[in-house]
Amino acid sequence: MSVDQYKKEISMMKLDRLIEEREKISDATFPVPDKEVLSRFEQLYTGAVNDVLREFCFMDQALPYHIKSLREYRTIAGFAFTVKSQPSALVRGEMDFRAQMLDQMHEDAFVVWDTSHDEKATLWGGVMTATAKRIGVKASCIDGGIRDTHQILEADFPVFYKYRISNGSLGRCLITHFQIPLDIGGVTIKPGDVILGDVDGVLVVPRDSAWDVLVRAEEIKANEKKIFGWVKDGDSVKEITDKGGYF
Repeated sequence: MSVDQYKKEISMMKLDRLIEEREKISDATFPVPDKEVLSRFEQLYTGAVNDVLREFCFMDQALPYHIKSLREYRTIAGFAFTVKSQPSALVRGEMDFRAQMLDQMHEDAFVVWDTSHDEKATLWGGVMTATAKRIGVKASCIDGGIRDTHQILEADFPVFYKYRISNGSLGRCLITHFQIPLDIGGVTIKPGDVILGDVDGVLVVPRDSAWDVLVRAEEIKANEKKIFGWVKDGDSVKEITDKGGYF
């Protein structure tokens, strides 16, 4: 096949559905205010919400286990603000693009940062923490390095991360995109998705399904309260399962 023939074959490929699936960013709204949605998610925990996602046939929504919480957080919920960077020796333009990214960062964001498997730089530190907290960002999840850990802890700002190292980012990586779909460990994260983080890790709830997932997860939480009560009362396993309980 000649180069021209190959180009023609490529141009004839119908990729509209793939582009729609991979790149469309939901503008779904909720029947209650956004802050109420986040507040109600924060009354749950990632395990219960993950079980509901399974009911909805979303089997791969938990970010990789190597992403850990800096503290043993209770549930934090926010709307995904996505950032992508890559290892690079270049410096020019990085600070300007970072400023653009920070200007777009919004209240109630949960920053999710794809570092393109960077293993040398830190993408989040004390100054980023102070800036994010001033804006009203809820938390950050960095699939890479953080530093200035004492400053992050003093700020009481929730951070999820892969590793800690003192290396800064300038001259080691560049921010390439923000507010685009990401893929971290086979999990798709799109701007506006609901992100949950707690001591068990970080979970992505697709925005289009977030309301239905929330309502169902609240039902499960109510059911679990009954089950814990039956256990406390000394009911047998059979008695509990006969009443619809589970373990």
